[in-house]
Amino acid sequence: MEIVTLVMVIALGAYALNARDQARRVALLGRHLGRYQIEKLMENLTEGYLRALGETDPERQAQVMHLLNASELELSGQFSRFVAEFAQVEPAQARASQLAWPFPYAVQLFPKATFDMRKLLAVHAHGIADAANNRLGQSTRDKAFTLSAELFLMQHSCHWFCRSRAVASARVLARHKTSYLQVLAAVSPGTRSAYGALVGQ
Repeated sequence: MEIVTLVMVIALGAYALNARDQARRVALLGRHLGRYQIEKLMENLTEGYLRALGETDPERQAQVMHLLNASELELSGQFSRFVAEFAQVEPAQARASQLAWPFPYAVQLFPKATFDMRKLLAVHAHGIADAANNRLGQSTRDKAFTLSAELFLMQHSCHWFCRSRAVASARVLARHKTSYLQVLAAVSPGTRSAYGALVGQ
């Protein structure tokens, strides 16, 4: 009985420590993101792409996609400004664990199994900008597909930083009906390479 009680106390203590650390990271990211309309622009683009792909008339589809160009560039610009601002965060505050599940003091106990969120966001900013400006020279449809993947992976990184990799993957699947691995496979090769180097994948 004493062992069961001890295990429960340890589990509750670990949960409390994780919750406090996660709340700190959520507040930190939210404080910087709150100055921008990145999430709203993401929703508008996602809805716009779905509407365009639902058009049976190719000309009408092209028109809808063209109307989204301004939103794509606005989102890219806002995200780049957010990343530049977040880059001023203290290094210790910007580190997060690479472990799949949350673990108390994981960053301090396993410093080699961490990533720097400032650098990871810079990777995403570059990938989003490349896609928004169509630097890969893709068709309109492929450009929308790649940019969507870049945005979904960025969103995954934000959830990973705030919670854990497992939670982030579950949220991407629930929200976008797409697995983490599918999203990772759909971003540009440059993003995938730089991303993997930072998060250890």
